[in-house]
Amino acid sequence: MTRARPDGAQKKRLFLSVGLGALVLVFLYLYYGSNSGESALEYGSRSLRRLGSSYMGGDEDSDKQEDSSNKSESDEVDNSITPKSFPVCDDRHSELIPCLDRNIHSQMRLKLDLSLMEHYERHCPLPERRFNCLIPPPPGYKVPIKWPASRDEVWKVNIPHTHLAHEKSDQNWMVVKGEKINFPGGGTHFHYGADKYIAHIANMLNFSDNNLNNEGNLRTVFDVGCGVASFGGYLLSSNIIAMSLAPNDVHQNQIQFALERGIPAYLGVLGTKRLPYPSRSFELAHCSRCRIDWLQRDGILLLELDRLLRPGGYFAYSSPEAYAQDEEDLRIWKQMSELVGRMCWKIAAKKNQTVIWQKPLTNDCYLEREPGTQPPLCRSDDDPDAVWNVAMETCITPYSEHDHKTGGSGLAPWPERLTSPSPRLADLGYSSEMFEKDVELWKQRVDSYWNLLGAKIDSDTVRNVMDMKANLGSFAAALKDKNVWVMNVVPEDGPNTLKIVYDRGLIGSIHNWCEAYSTYPRTYDMLHASTIFSDIEKKGCSREDLLLEIDRILRPSGFVIIRDRPAIVNFVKKYLSALRWEEVATSTGQDGDEAVLIIQKKLWLAPESFRDTD
Repeated sequence: MTRARPDGAQKKRLFLSVGLGALVLVFLYLYYGSNSGESALEYGSRSLRRLGSSYMGGDEDSDKQEDSSNKSESDEVDNSITPKSFPVCDDRHSELIPCLDRNIHSQMRLKLDLSLMEHYERHCPLPERRFNCLIPPPPGYKVPIKWPASRDEVWKVNIPHTHLAHEKSDQNWMVVKGEKINFPGGGTHFHYGADKYIAHIANMLNFSDNNLNNEGNLRTVFDVGCGVASFGGYLLSSNIIAMSLAPNDVHQNQIQFALERGIPAYLGVLGTKRLPYPSRSFELAHCSRCRIDWLQRDGILLLELDRLLRPGGYFAYSSPEAYAQDEEDLRIWKQMSELVGRMCWKIAAKKNQTVIWQKPLTNDCYLEREPGTQPPLCRSDDDPDAVWNVAMETCITPYSEHDHKTGGSGLAPWPERLTSPSPRLADLGYSSEMFEKDVELWKQRVDSYWNLLGAKIDSDTVRNVMDMKANLGSFAAALKDKNVWVMNVVPEDGPNTLKIVYDRGLIGSIHNWCEAYSTYPRTYDMLHASTIFSDIEKKGCSREDLLLEIDRILRPSGFVIIRDRPAIVNFVKKYLSALRWEEVATSTGQDGDEAVLIIQKKLWLAPESFRDTD
């Protein structure tokens, strides 16, 4: 028989437990409360989730309850709880890309096939794993160097990663010189400069004056495995715009360097999902030593390129398989030649270390193939423009009836195509008159924006611009005479107008703004948000989350132009102090149902990384 413990011992243990608990609470209060919003906020802060500001997510149940309430819009905004400040993330998160953060793979227990590059595809964190803090710039951050000088040099302190300079020192990717990183214009295959390599490709295709733009008929280029995007950077002087694509792989920060340089670029990978671009978007695809196995899975990656190329489009391929004579390279070349032959591609030119294939102009070759030829044509009910979270298909995308009959896309040369109605407008039920009115409307609106910005903006103030809801791309078209490029984003659940954007000689991507965008922090000088807050509100997503995502993407000293309902504008104004933003101008439409708010993000540094950047 056991003997009971004395009451005194039990009381002592009780007092000891309570005392330890109180000490822990005091420590937590001092650690988090005394930092006045400057401490890092780790995954899943419950306190901020009560404010609806869990990073790119939030309490879904509370969101649904808000949506189902009968409060008026103005009451909802007036009664919302607004934080006085958002915490600042730890310095180690200064380059956070939430949906490409591989730290969450193990936390989410994802079973990914590394051979298929699934670990480089988008995997967004669950609500309880999302950040709720402002992403700090790295210690000593400086306002980026202005374009066009930025093509050739950036501040080292802004992207403090020099491993590529050492790893690619013999290929002239980049060179560290004092406080700057220089970009001589070299690449793995073109050590002596992208400009000479580009002229070489144009010469192979017999284009006049060795100009790759082919008198304006070659405008949009897709550069896969782009490195630091020197190929795309040097195309710009020829009035060619490239979508430079690379994953966040062992060559980390290559896309970050590209965007810091002011060159269009996007984080992505040829893996299992379709790339976020519509069919028939590019006149030329390019791969220079991009280390992609084009033969895997019955050529599915090459078929994805085929989907993206316009009728008569080119694929320039510079790789050992195109010229080497060892047994393995010869085997790959033979199999690749057979595959593209069955896809109806033909060699347009082959010289030295580069081969250029060309797609057919019509469906004739596809229809003349022997029955059972692989790869097959895609099903008639397959939508080649459906791309958001859609798996790649091992099939050939045939042309539309229009493209087949006309023997091509029927697009005007650049720059006329920017303001010429696309033949694909009819797919969306839009008329030429509607298109022309849209062009004129956005010309007026952009003029108004610049008037509101006034002395805040000069000819070189902004370079990288994003239109978060691009529609037909007329906002970007209105910026043609300014020294900028625009990433035109089309929401995944609306009319798929991105193909019209590409037909106008512009670039962009499909995206769902309930999730984080595939880019590094501090990569855009200006974001244009036309009714995007109203849209995500209807979808049950958090407007606070979108504000934090905009802040992540926006460069210090950058601008946000918000065009939405007056209640939305008033809502955003309540967060200016918490986000460290400043109001530049506000304008309300004549009928009072639309307002414009222009803000500027302050240049701030976390206390431990503060330094005078003047």
